[in-house]
Amino acid sequence: MLKSLSTSLILRGVLATVVGILALAWPGVTVFALVILFAVYAFVAGGLQTLRAFSSDTAGPVFGHLLVGLVSLAAGVIALAWPLPTALVLVVIVGTWAVMSGLVEIFSAFRAGESPGTRAMFLLGGLVSIVFGLVLLARPDMGAVTLAVVFGLFNLIYGAWMLVQGIELRRTGKSLHSIFRHA
Repeated sequence: MLKSLSTSLILRGVLATVVGILALAWPGVTVFALVILFAVYAFVAGGLQTLRAFSSDTAGPVFGHLLVGLVSLAAGVIALAWPLPTALVLVVIVGTWAVMSGLVEIFSAFRAGESPGTRAMFLLGGLVSIVFGLVLLARPDMGAVTLAVVFGLFNLIYGAWMLVQGIELRRTGKSLHSIFRHA
C-alpha cells in the first residue's frame, strides 16, 4: 500500500511540476487554457441543468433549470467567442474572491478562543489574499498574466512538495519492510 501511495504522490508531483513549468513558460497560453476550461465547464453545467429540467415533476423547476442551462450554454459560447474579455472577467472574479476571502480570514482571526499562532496565520493568510486580490483588480489585463504566473509557481512548489513526500514515503516503506523482514 505504501508503494502505490508513494508512486501516486511522485507521479502527481511530476505532473504538477510540468504544469507549473508550462504555465511559467507560456502564461498567455495558460490564460487562454483557463478560458477554454471555463467554457467547457459552462457547456457541461448547461447540459446537466437542461437534463435536470426534464427530470423535474413540476413546471417551476423545469423553467428554472432550463433558464440556468441556457445561461450556462450562452456563457460558454461567449467565452469562446470573446476569450480576452472572458479572461479579464475571470481575473476580476478571482480578484474579488481573493479580497473577500482575505477579509473573512482576518475576521476569523479575532474569533474567541483562537490561539496566538492560529490568529497570526489567519491574519497573514488574509493579508496575502487581500494584497493578491487588489493586485489583480488594479490591472486586470496584467492580472491575467499574474494569475498564470502564480498558478505556475504554485504548481512548482506543490509538485516539489509532493515529490519529496512520495520519495520519503517510499524510503519509509523500504525501512519498514527491512525491519519486518529481519524481525
